Amino acid sequence: MILVTGGAGFIGANFVLDWLAQSDEPVVNLDKLTYAGNLENLASLADDARHVFVKGDMGDKALVAGLLATHQPRAVINFAAESHVDRSIHGPEDFIQTNIVGTFGLLEAVKAHWMAMENGAKAAFRLLHVSTDEVYGSLGLGDAAFTETHRYEPNSPYSASKAASDHLVRAYHHTYGLPVLTTNCSNNYGPCHFPEKLIPLMIVNALAGKPLPVYGDGQQIRDWLYVKDHCSAIRRVLDAGKPGEVYNIGGWNEKPNIDIVHTVCALLDELRPKADAGSYSAQIAYVTDRPGHDRRYAIDASKIERDLGWKPAETFDTGIRKTVAWYLANPDWVANVQSGAYRAWTTRQYGGALGSQQEVAA
Repeated sequence: MILVTGGAGFIGANFVLDWLAQSDEPVVNLDKLTYAGNLENLASLADDARHVFVKGDMGDKALVAGLLATHQPRAVINFAAESHVDRSIHGPEDFIQTNIVGTFGLLEAVKAHWMAMENGAKAAFRLLHVSTDEVYGSLGLGDAAFTETHRYEPNSPYSASKAASDHLVRAYHHTYGLPVLTTNCSNNYGPCHFPEKLIPLMIVNALAGKPLPVYGDGQQIRDWLYVKDHCSAIRRVLDAGKPGEVYNIGGWNEKPNIDIVHTVCALLDELRPKADAGSYSAQIAYVTDRPGHDRRYAIDASKIERDLGWKPAETFDTGIRKTVAWYLANPDWVANVQSGAYRAWTTRQYGGALGSQQEVAA
């Protein structure tokens, strides 16, 4: 048994689906179901007894302690986070509460459980904390990519809150001996991505005939990682990573944002051509840059390849084609996310009174 936090969100849900596609080891899935937590992501597990969903907050120490005592997981994987930079600029408090205070609550509950375990199970136990490359700050065009020893220089409330959570995880290893693993990933993309982020927003807006907003000059550079590659890397780190170590996970795909937008438009031109035969790229609209926008992120993923033998399976060309095709094939998911109907679905499926202590075999 493993316990996953944030397993109804974009990366967490993809991880749960991939895990159960490759293993019969059950998953307890704890998710608060904020705006981006969507149980429709996990609809294919509706009759699968290996998946137990619990609605609740990772920072609820009593809840987490009860789950640990009841299910005795061999590992906890922490995906739960507020993760959108723009939202953190306009409302940083949620990021402080979830990413810092919530992680502290989780660490306290896990530490107490781990310290009471018997020696064999205690030695095998792991807490894997999923973080971001944004904690490292911004790079110049000629700078070397982020390695695991790069100085932390977060520049947004989001990245600062994730940096704080990383430091807490590190401290609990060095102070208490808690067997932690930390991963810092680059920009993920793929199925079930909430359409506030760049790639799904471009797809959804393009199909709706809306402007495709691009910040500033569009030359901000990111490394792009297909979400299923990220999931495979996390499985590998959980299986073979050394406690206390940090592993950077990247796709070796540095690209300016404007190139990403043009690639999405070209794929839509091919896969869903407009009635007037025009290009979706005509909808691109440059908008005022956001405050403190980091110019470049780049991940050096050499360590995880050297030490654990992992490297991404997808190129950006193969991954982005799969992503666009998924959105074209799942218009109901997109419509429900945009309208908020997935929240009504959650109420129908699990009942409006579903509380933090209630478990449901999904």
